[in-house]
Order: sequence, then structure tokens, then C-alpha cells
Amino acid sequence: MTSTSNASTTAPRDEEARAIYDLSEGSIEMKPLLGGKGANVAEMMRLGVPVPDGFTVTTAACVEAMDKGGEWPEGLWDGIQEALGRLEERTGRKLGAAENPLLVSVRSGAVISMPGMMDTILNLGISDESVEALGKEADSPRFAWDAYRRFIQMYGEVVEQVPAHVYEDALAAMKSDRGVEQDTELSAEDLQELVQQFKDLSREHMGEELPTDPREQLRRSVDAVFKSWLNPRAGVYRKANGIPDDLGTAVNVMQMVFGNRGDTSATGVCFTRNPATGAKELYGEFLLNAQGEDVVAGVRTPKPLAEMEQVLPDAFRELVDTMKRLEEHYGDMQDMEFTVEEGKLYLLQTRNGKRTASAAFKVARDMVEEGVLTREQALRRIEPAQLDQLLHPAIDPEHGQEPITKGLNASPGAAVGEVVFDAETAERRGKAGDAVVLVRWETSPDDIGGVIVAQGVLTAHGGMTSHAAVVARGMGKPCVAGASGLKIDAKGKTLTIGSTTLREGDTITLDGSTGEVYEGALKLVPPQVNEDFSTIVGWADEVRRLQVRANADNGDDAKRAREFGAQGIGLCRTEHMFMDESRLPAVRRMILAESDEEREAALAEILPMQQSDFEEIFTAMSGLPVTVRLLDPPLHEFLPNLVDQALHVQRLELQDGDQRELAEARHLLAQVKKLTEQNPMLGTRGVRLALMYPEIPQMQVRAIVRAALKVKADGGDPHVEIMVPLVAFDEELRRMREIIDETVAEELEQAGQELPYTVGTMIELPRAALRADEIAEHADFFSFGTNDLTQTGIGISRDDAEGAFLSLYVDQDIVKRNPFSSIDRDGVGDLVRIGCERGRSVKPDLKLGVCGEHGGDPASIGLFNEIGLTYVSCSPYRVPIARFAAALAVLDQRERDEQ
Repeated sequence: MTSTSNASTTAPRDEEARAIYDLSEGSIEMKPLLGGKGANVAEMMRLGVPVPDGFTVTTAACVEAMDKGGEWPEGLWDGIQEALGRLEERTGRKLGAAENPLLVSVRSGAVISMPGMMDTILNLGISDESVEALGKEADSPRFAWDAYRRFIQMYGEVVEQVPAHVYEDALAAMKSDRGVEQDTELSAEDLQELVQQFKDLSREHMGEELPTDPREQLRRSVDAVFKSWLNPRAGVYRKANGIPDDLGTAVNVMQMVFGNRGDTSATGVCFTRNPATGAKELYGEFLLNAQGEDVVAGVRTPKPLAEMEQVLPDAFRELVDTMKRLEEHYGDMQDMEFTVEEGKLYLLQTRNGKRTASAAFKVARDMVEEGVLTREQALRRIEPAQLDQLLHPAIDPEHGQEPITKGLNASPGAAVGEVVFDAETAERRGKAGDAVVLVRWETSPDDIGGVIVAQGVLTAHGGMTSHAAVVARGMGKPCVAGASGLKIDAKGKTLTIGSTTLREGDTITLDGSTGEVYEGALKLVPPQVNEDFSTIVGWADEVRRLQVRANADNGDDAKRAREFGAQGIGLCRTEHMFMDESRLPAVRRMILAESDEEREAALAEILPMQQSDFEEIFTAMSGLPVTVRLLDPPLHEFLPNLVDQALHVQRLELQDGDQRELAEARHLLAQVKKLTEQNPMLGTRGVRLALMYPEIPQMQVRAIVRAALKVKADGGDPHVEIMVPLVAFDEELRRMREIIDETVAEELEQAGQELPYTVGTMIELPRAALRADEIAEHADFFSFGTNDLTQTGIGISRDDAEGAFLSLYVDQDIVKRNPFSSIDRDGVGDLVRIGCERGRSVKPDLKLGVCGEHGGDPASIGLFNEIGLTYVSCSPYRVPIARFAAALAVLDQRERDEQ
């Protein structure tokens, strides 16, 4: 029925103008032009792996069509018809002919894999003229009519925009009328009747007959695949995965091979290793007498791949050999689609398989040990975001609760959230900050927006290679698939499992590692880092140049950061210590003091509290640097809210309350009013507050020095760095350094000891970056506070912008990403670069760091490595991510230097 010939019958057209390549002309090196699917199928053909013959319309053609508002490049349709003619000549068949008909598939193929996000049309070329010949050739009229109804269903939905449920409802109605459950139980006569129903339904929704000319169907199908690059679900997927919008998709036109030609035919999906665990074992599913979408879409529940050996032994053995061969060739775990047509195996696709975080680490480590990869190649097999997935909490194994149902453990991890039954609700509530679990009969590509924001996914149908499983694994989302005990009433918003009924908004817990589902919210416990994780992050440490520190404000966080490999603390925020409820009274007495004596008395009360905190941190970080930032926020943040305090006074006045209490409340209100500012972020805070009330930084410096001396006396090795926030002028830092140095000198003289220390500043204002050479005269180090530098550099308030226009800016591509999540490379990033260059122009060995949230963002770390910073600092749980990203930044830089 099919041919895998790789001979080309005619010479290619002008090389520069080519928009189409026969599969025999391609290779994996042409992936940017042929897309992942076309390049990989061409590569398999080059290796002698059995694949259907065909040709590829390039990504460049798609991009040109998009640039022209959908108008095809000149000559493209003529080129497609020429390529079709060559395919017809090679196969000895003709598209849609009444004898020896050629049927083709029309598939998308992006450069970067986007599973299920774009469109496919199968069985194109079948028609009233060719269906009889196809059935006669296969000696199965039923097979031919099944192929015909599938074509109308896919073509109508994808190309002519007929709603999918129109066909599904008609199919379900026929199965109900015939008293059967499976599509395969419908007879040839049933399917012939269904084809006519599908035609009638298509005409009703289109307002015209379906086109019957197969070449016109092909033209419209190629156009539909081009347009699917711009469909909403593909856009959502690209944004979530950082894939550029301007790559376009290739279109692959390949001869059909049929897995639905009876019990000697099959279709399936397989992975060369377990994508959930990384184990080197047989993993996949197949269906007898089916086409590919039946497996991926979960239309029928497939069987484990191992069972294929019993029913199709020869094809099974060839498949296993091919899996091994392709993994060795690509040097990575492969995700493969195959069809067996009357006992003969064909590979339809191979690609580097999506995998869970834990699987990624195991596969990478194993492949290094097997000699397949070098350590540096293994590092490139892992995305920094996958480390984040491994550091998520897990279900407490001591929970003692019985599951209410169990499905397939399709993607590991713990998910706790409220049940929602549709992607739109999940997306809306997830973006609002609610924890939700998306519950569906089976997900479809259109559900991608809801999957992205959901904590996890639960489906009643589908297998380990279904859409839900594949997408969830790729995104690190826990997923329980094929929980057949679920009865979902999507309209009534209820989920019934045995005698238990859950409604939308009820909380459930998924254990994607076991496939178990629990009612309510189970307790979660911190993640446990395994040996694969530790080994590979250790390899990253051998490559990276940037040091990685942590932001930590207490002893527990400091200990945790050190366990995760932090090389010190880059930001210890002293104001967080002030916020403790047991300390607020003393802090407020300090703020409300009406004389220097009262303020000093309150500070004397606070000092031992600060000292105790610093002792814990210096002890946890013994031998490593600790950067302590002096008090940064304005004082009113430690007082009651202005409106709340005014209402409190009003209540006391109306209730004729205790006069002493009323007087104190009025006094406090007066102070709150006095300290409240119109724009506190740019007001009396940081160094400005310290210069107004020097006794505050003096108290903090004394606490730092005394804590360090105490830890030193106990056998520790404190490395003290004192950081002054919000400096804009060099004179500010000069004066603050005088206060710090004098205070330190007093403490050391009184103690009769020595203590090395350094003094630096945060660069968080544009002026500070621009005048960094002047400021550096008084600094031992700079730490770029990129959170505030983003606010002041771009001129936006984070609290206001993220809840208002910023999300719109990201959605509409006014900005590529949230600048608070990933640094604005050309703007704020340039301020960092300028600050570094000018600071080091005065002090070449000036230590330079970053302590904003960008210190844990892989994309931002790439820029910081390029600029030449000394270290980045981030939250403790992001330390491994930063260590890994810093290594990738070095590898990327080497690659750029070699080009």
C-alpha cells in the first residue's frame, strides 16, 4: 500500500526560492527550515528507518504567508502540486483516484515541539470516487468507510471550522442506537450512513457543500495548518514555554499508512525511557485497528506496549530495535509515534521526549554513565525550570487517609486545589491566585490555558500517552489520568466517585506519583533532594563562574540555603526582624519617641533582639559572607494603617471610651499622619532615614558586631558585610560609612578584639548606576537591588502595575515578559552594566552582586554572567536553580564565542 522510497524523480527547483523539500532531501541539520517533525522524519529516512514518503513545506513559507496577512508566497501552490506529482510518481498512486488512490496526512511541524497545539488532517484524498477502491484493495469496506468518516470529521473541524461536538454527537448517537460502546463495533453499513450524516451536518454549518476535489482539500488543509500557528492555544503554549512567535510551522504532507486495517494493524506511541521516572525500560501504549488520534486523544483506552509482542511479534521486535537505534543516534530519550499496517512497521515521528523533572535528571545522569553524553551535554538536556519542579512540596507519607479513587500515575508530584470542570474557569481563577485542579473527561489541546495555571489535572479517560499526560509532564504538573471511576457532570458541576459527590469549589488532593486522589487538602512536606539532583547540580558547579548566595533573614532560612549549596547570604533584610509581633511594641516606642533619650532607650531594648538574630545567621553561615542590609523601609510601615487608626480613634470617641486610651490612640494617629507619605517608595527610607536618625544604624551596627564577636568566640568564622540601601549620592555613602566605621571601632575597642568587615551599597536608583564611579570611592562592594531598580528605571509601581496594565502589556506583546520576573535586558539590564563598568573603572576588583528576585531567574542570570558580576543572590529554594542556570550561562557564552 505504501512506499518508503527515498529516490527523487526530478531535480529540485531554484535553491534560493525553494519552499518545499522532498523527505529524501532533508536531514536533522535542516530543522529550522523543515521543522522538528519534517527534519526528524527526513533523518529517519536517511538512516533507513521505515517511514511513509512525502514532502515538507518550509517554515519560511509559513512566515512569509503570516507576514503578508495570510497571502501565500508566489508560486507556493504550484510547488506543492509539483511535489505531489513527484510523490504520486514514486508511489504509483494518484491523489483521490478511483483506482490506486493516494491518501495523505497533512501535519504541522514546529521547530520547537508543541505537542497537540496545532492541527492535523488525516486520510485526505478519500472521496466518493476512491472509497470503494480503497475498501476493495484492503479487502475491507469497513476500513474504507471508517477512514472516510474520520477524514470528514477532521477536515470539517480543522479546515472548515465545524464545531467538534457536531460530529461527536452524531457518532455517539449512532453507537447508542446500535447498542455498542466502541467505534470498532460499528459495521461498514453503519459507517457509510455516518459519512452521509457528517456531510449533511457539514453543509448545515458551512452553508455549502464540503469541497470534493482532493487538490482543493489539500490547498485548504495546508492553509489551515499555517493558520494554526496563530490559534489561541498555540499562542498560550508558546508564551508559557518562551517560544518565539515568529518561527512559524512547517507543513508535512505524507502518504497515509493505516493502523485501522484490521487486527494485523495498530497505532501507538512509545518512549525509549520512562518519561515519568527516567528508568531505562519499555514505555508506551498501542491500539489494534486504530488511527493515531485514538491514542493521543484518549478516544479508546490503549494497552501497554509490552502486550504488543503477543499480537504483532515481528513488528514489536523491529520497533524495539528501532527505539534503541534512534536513542543512540540522537543521544537523548525519544518520543515516537508508529503505525503498523498489515504487519509492517512505519515510524511517523520521533522527537526528544518531554519528561518530568525527576526523569530529566535520571536520564541525563544515566546517559553520562553509559558514555552516551558528556557532563556538559547532560547539563544542556535539563531546563532550569525543571529544578524548580523537583523543589516543590510532596504529600506527607504519614497522612493516613484512604484515596477516593485511583487512576494512572501520568505525571508525578502533589497537587492540592479546588475542583473546576472547564479550562476557562481554571484559567480565570488560576490567574486570580486561586489553587485549582482541572477535572475533565479528557483534556484537549484547547484546554492548554487552564492546564498552565492549574495545580494539577485529573481525567476520567485516556492513558499514559494521552494529551493530558504528555502536556502535564512537559509542564511539571501532577496528573492522574484514566481514573475510570469518575462520573463527571460538567453542566451540573459535580464529580461523583462511588458514594462521594464533589462540587465545583470542593478541595481535592492529587498524588501524581501514585495515581491516587484524596478528598480534602492533605498535608504537604518539604521536598527531598535525591542523588541524581545532587550529582548534576554538582556538575553545574564545576562549570559555572558566578557565585550563588541566598536571601535569608533568619537562622532557619540560612541553614536551608546552605543545604541547597548557597555560598553565603547576599541579602539579610533587618526590617523583617522588626516585624515580629513580640518586637513591634519596642519598635513603635522607638518610632514614637519624643526625645533622643526615649528613642535610645527603645533602641537599647531592640539591640539584643537584633543581635540574637544575627548570631543565628552568622552561625549557620560560618565561613561564608553575610551581607546585612541596614533598615530600608519607611517608619510608618511599622505603625498601624492610617485609615484603620483613624477609625479606631473615631470608635473610641463615639463610645466615650477610656480617656487615657483615647489620648494614646490620638497621639499614635498624629504620628502615623506625620510619617505617612504620598509616595513612600521614594520617600524617607533607607540611607535618608539613617542620616536623619543615625542612632538607628548605630544600634544595628552594634548588634552586627556583637553578634559576630560572640559567634567568633564560640569557634565560628563570621564574614561580615554591611550594606547601605537607597544611595543616590556619593556623599550619602561617605557619611554613612563614617557612622558605620566609627561605631564598629567603638565596639571593637571596647571588646579588645579585631573583626574584618566590608561596607557597600545597594544600587537601586538610576542615578546611582550612572554615578557608580563616584559612589565606588566609598564602597567595598555593590549589590544591585533589581526589584527597585526596575521600578525606578522603568517608572512603574510594581504593586499597581502587576494588578493593572502590566499583564495586558505581556499578553499583547508590548513587553515580552514581566520585567519583575525576568530583567528588562535592554533598559534595566543596561543600567546594571553601566553601574558595573563605572564602578570597576575606579576599583577593578569591586565585588558586584544582584540581590533582587532576578538573581534566581535563569534568563536574567545569563545577562549577569555576561556583564561579569561576582555573584547572584536569591531565595533559598531557588539556589539550586541559580547554580544550574549559572552553568548554562557559561556554556551559552562559550557557544557564542565559538561562532
